[in-house]
Amino acid sequence: MIDIKKEITNIIKENLDVSENIIYNNINEIKESDKGDYTFPCFTLSKELKKAPNIIADELRDSIDLNNIIEKVESVNGYLNFYINKEVLTKEVFKEYDLQKENYGSVNIGNGKTVLIDYSSPNIAKPFHIGHMRSTIIGKALYNFYKFLGYNVVGINHLGDYGTQFGKLIEGYKLWSKEYNIEENPIDELTKIYVRINNLCEEDNDVLERCRNNFKLLEEGDEYCVSLWNKFKELSLKEFNRTYDLLGSKFDSLKGEAFYIDKMGEVIDILEKNNKLTLSEGAKVVDLSEDGIDTPCIIQKSNGSSIYATRDLAAILYRSRTYDYYKNIYVTGSDQILHFKQIFAVSKYLGLDQKYIDGLEHVPFGMVRLPEGKLSTRKGNIVKLEDLLLDSIKHAKDIIKEKRGDIEDIDDISRKVGIGSVIFNDLYNSRIKDEVFDLNEMLNFQGETCPYIQYMYVRVNSIIKKYDKNVLLNEIDYSKLNDEQSYNIVKLLYNFTDIVSMAATKSEPYILSRYLIDLAKAYSAFYNTNKVLSDDIDERNARIYLINIVGEVLKKGMNLLGIQMPEKM
Repeated sequence: MIDIKKEITNIIKENLDVSENIIYNNINEIKESDKGDYTFPCFTLSKELKKAPNIIADELRDSIDLNNIIEKVESVNGYLNFYINKEVLTKEVFKEYDLQKENYGSVNIGNGKTVLIDYSSPNIAKPFHIGHMRSTIIGKALYNFYKFLGYNVVGINHLGDYGTQFGKLIEGYKLWSKEYNIEENPIDELTKIYVRINNLCEEDNDVLERCRNNFKLLEEGDEYCVSLWNKFKELSLKEFNRTYDLLGSKFDSLKGEAFYIDKMGEVIDILEKNNKLTLSEGAKVVDLSEDGIDTPCIIQKSNGSSIYATRDLAAILYRSRTYDYYKNIYVTGSDQILHFKQIFAVSKYLGLDQKYIDGLEHVPFGMVRLPEGKLSTRKGNIVKLEDLLLDSIKHAKDIIKEKRGDIEDIDDISRKVGIGSVIFNDLYNSRIKDEVFDLNEMLNFQGETCPYIQYMYVRVNSIIKKYDKNVLLNEIDYSKLNDEQSYNIVKLLYNFTDIVSMAATKSEPYILSRYLIDLAKAYSAFYNTNKVLSDDIDERNARIYLINIVGEVLKKGMNLLGIQMPEKM
């Protein structure tokens, strides 16, 4: 499809001897359609050309030759505003859709490069609560974005299946296993044991030491500790998969922390060989003050046991050798910002090719909060994600019943609306913001929500099914789509690929979420002012073709966010 910004860049470049990149990167869309479609701020050239921005804009306006793409240029207060030929742009969008159909917007800019997305990563033997939700949902969206852009993507669930918490759980199991039925209700019962042993550790330091020793025994391969650990892991994964099935999440790798136990020695050896390890209160650490990080990175504890930083470093080594990655992205809470700064800094001393160090990226997000405060497994203050999803499905079903009665396929529709609402609510704002849940707000059919987009998609489908005719590209009279509402939709459809690319590059799914709301609103405005099934057959065909693309983009966009679309509501 034609690159409008590139066309504008070439037109300006013909009249000015300046960098193409400077021009291209400063061309922006205009929100108010009556002022043009794209604008170039001449302020960016003022210093280099030693002229006032308004003079540069006026001179460019007078020297630019219009063509079939650019139909008008205006100079406004130092900005150069370009008006695009509506029919040309509409024809470009329609031709591209005719070529790609349901794959409209997908490209191959990834060119075979491998992107690793490390996301979800719940802790074994702990509830899969709503605190894990954001990593799972954001990570899956990023996975889908990069796939859509032609990258080879590997989704990694780096399970929290190792660490001192297992020493605590093993000790709790030793003390109280007869009081809890972990076979029947594994996660809830293990959580009760974990909360109880944590409380005891705070009261009795000897118990805490026994827990630490249990973890050391686990690392050394003690038969009893290892068998318990395997049991906890197996029971946990079985329960986690129920939640993943609800969200439609699948992973290419389930290699958790434990996979790297026999690979940590190499990390320690390399750091020692490079004279980067120093002793601090008996522990082996890497001083990162030269990297502007005041807190040293602990590599090995004073009792000889490992820490998760060491396992993450071993994972970086393994992934660079196994996947030859372009990007290695970690999707975790903002409370781990320091941790990733540390391991990324330490990775420079592992003898890695610079491209693997440059490819490390942390995507932090704000916390999920209950109205009464932060979640904590230790305090037992949790909401299981499975319970939240099922509650949202039930809520959606109640609303649909109230609006439509007990319609056919209500269970399937309620599932798509309920789960989609949780996902969309999470992805509608910048990921760094904290989130407090309100199911009533999420399931509002009138607001900027998932049900609103799903409903608009259903309305598009119902009209297309009613017409029941496959309109061909050569049957389109583009002059029938020159009205403002039609053109607003065309411009949004034209930008679809760029929106997905921007959402991936900035690791901000909300960019796509907001775009889909804008497209749904633009369709609503179009529908309210244009009779789609017009008596004029040329008008009818053009409008049907247009809304067919709208339906495909709404569906594809929501699928990229991880949301399924119902065919009726």
